[in-house]
Amino acid sequence: MSEQIDQRKNERIYVHPVTSYRGMGIFIDIPWQIYENDPMWVPPLRLERRLHFSKFNPFFEHAEWQAWVAYKGNQAIGRISAQVDTLHRQRYGADTGHFGSLECINDTEVFAALMHTAERWLTERGTRHVSGPFNLSINQECGILVEGFDTPPVVMMPHSPRWYGPLLEQCGYRPAKDLLAYWVAVDYEPPEVMRRVVQKFSKQIKLRTLRRDKFGEEMEILRDIFNDAWSENWGFVPFTQAEFAELGNSLRWLVPSEYIQIAEVEDVPVAFMAVLPNLNEIFAQLNGKLFPTGWLQLIKQLKSHSIRTARIPLMGVRKQFHHTPLGMALAFMVIDAPRQAGLARGIKEVEMSWILEDNKAMRSILESIGSKEYKRYRLYEKTL
Repeated sequence: MSEQIDQRKNERIYVHPVTSYRGMGIFIDIPWQIYENDPMWVPPLRLERRLHFSKFNPFFEHAEWQAWVAYKGNQAIGRISAQVDTLHRQRYGADTGHFGSLECINDTEVFAALMHTAERWLTERGTRHVSGPFNLSINQECGILVEGFDTPPVVMMPHSPRWYGPLLEQCGYRPAKDLLAYWVAVDYEPPEVMRRVVQKFSKQIKLRTLRRDKFGEEMEILRDIFNDAWSENWGFVPFTQAEFAELGNSLRWLVPSEYIQIAEVEDVPVAFMAVLPNLNEIFAQLNGKLFPTGWLQLIKQLKSHSIRTARIPLMGVRKQFHHTPLGMALAFMVIDAPRQAGLARGIKEVEMSWILEDNKAMRSILESIGSKEYKRYRLYEKTL
């Protein structure tokens, strides 16, 4: 037995680029090994991951990337990707690059081999400042979980083992920014300050739901508000029309119209919020498979309103209203508007994520309605 263990330790580590359909399947399947004994992990849908990493992802219209799988002997034990995003370089300099899709066993040598492989690829493309993880951009899953390991992730949010942060720091990375997730009961009592502000400006603000008969136009309105609202935030990269349209189409039949609230001032859309049912409640039961019966289970639970939690992944108030009383009223109203709809559909609790740690205004609003910070994700950076 000891000879077998010694032999396994001496097996060489190989990091291979993903260049085939089969290789991508191995890349996608690695998390099943990493989280085999983690009851909090929720398996993604393999079909969705195939599409995400395929040429059909509009992210690749402005970005170059490469994926790798690490092997020890014949066993796949880790993975990583590296990305160079033209839109990011236009805003932050031609020497930026990112890593992402990071999954690895608790092994310093394997982890370092993955990071060095990604760094070498990025360096060859002029990168000096690398940050991540981004899967694949800041507008998708990002960050490593550093607090909140005792609860499962909600839909479109990552989960991580405890060893990722320390191993990244051993590779020379330092914390760049923390992202927070807040949790709130939907039946909260609006605070007095919220009621006063809303009452003062309620005549100036008109709320409406998404117009499905003009879905394409509505997506462009939401994209324009989001890009304007977030344009001065750390790490912001604008959604392209194709990216936002794809996001809208993927959620179109999963999100009730009343879960998307748009606020108008003088008939001009200036703020919005989108609520997404926490599909991870269903995905946790499917083990990554929609077929042959998973899709029936998904449809059945959506129709029966059996999902009890949700996530607010998108929200924005136009920049001109930031730090104004009217802007606060807009934020309060779009946060509160979907609440009754959620209660009617059986939603009990909601995650609001993610929020930049230094976004004190939004954190103050969330804490005023009784929400609590319960997860923390961290982005790392390094100068090559």
